[in-house]
Amino acid sequence: MYSSNLIGFILAVVSSAFIGSSFIIKKKGLRKAGVNGPRASVGGYGYLLEPLWWIGMLTMVVGEIANFVAYIYAPAVLVTPLGALSIIVSAVLAHLLLKEKLQKMGMLGCLLCIVGSTMIVLHAPEEQSIKSVEEIWVLATQPAFLLYTASVIAVALVLILYCAPRFGQTNIMIYIGICSVVGSLTVMSVKAIGIAIKLTIEGINQAKYFQTWIFTMVAVTCIITQLNYLNMALDTFNTAVVSPIYYAMFTSFTIFASAIMFKDYSGQSASNIASELCGFITVLSGTIVLHSTREPDSPFLSDLYTPLSPKVSWYIHGNGELWKQKDEDESPPNFVTILRQDHFK
Repeated sequence: MYSSNLIGFILAVVSSAFIGSSFIIKKKGLRKAGVNGPRASVGGYGYLLEPLWWIGMLTMVVGEIANFVAYIYAPAVLVTPLGALSIIVSAVLAHLLLKEKLQKMGMLGCLLCIVGSTMIVLHAPEEQSIKSVEEIWVLATQPAFLLYTASVIAVALVLILYCAPRFGQTNIMIYIGICSVVGSLTVMSVKAIGIAIKLTIEGINQAKYFQTWIFTMVAVTCIITQLNYLNMALDTFNTAVVSPIYYAMFTSFTIFASAIMFKDYSGQSASNIASELCGFITVLSGTIVLHSTREPDSPFLSDLYTPLSPKVSWYIHGNGELWKQKDEDESPPNFVTILRQDHFK
């Protein structure tokens, strides 16, 4: 493994640990905030006043900084797939802290993620030597990548303006799809910014180029969009479902974008490319196994009339006699007041 790739690998592992933890901390903060006000999934922003959510954000920021630096030293096809390790961290912590049970097959999924990531690391291409932001700008404005960028923007707008208001609460692919396609542009712009900072530290000032600031604006816009819709996804769906699907889609789009822009696979042998693809498929298989063995979240109660169980209710007759309905299809007798058993606990 090349020395620069080794640095990128270590930073990517550290990043995964922090980011995986941040999913759990942020979700606990979202749950606490949802008790006292509108949830993030329905447009609420009460979580901004919740300290636990900010701790999760700080954890994510640390992880993203490590990830940011990793992109400076290693290609996206190496760094991005290592995000699978954050899924393992997230799954284990969700099992311990959120009581989202991790099955034995889920453990197998974690193992597949580790094996696949190892294959990718061992066969990753060497990072290109880029001497200025202008070189990256040339890569970003080549026709193939411009076509990809236009496609991403079009898809994101359709998902945000049409699909999200109608299907976002029931279809997990909407919010995660927005995060994933936009995220691929985030990685490309963040990599450009990282290289600019590295060159500036080395004495070659990149702040004088307008391209540096364009990449910065693109990165900020994409990151804000990702965070907003990731919060919605986390608050609406099970963490163990969000994490692997987000990883699989985000990684796929990022590798595809990087292959177009930076031509990562140019000059690599067929065996190396095949090994990397096998590693990526192994990681995807692990995320699918992990996803399929997790239980969905319990419904969140927004008021006293939200049903806790579709099968059991207590009814009080006018004469005070209790009658228990075991099946929602069974017709209850006449009653005066309906009380839930759970409200007396």
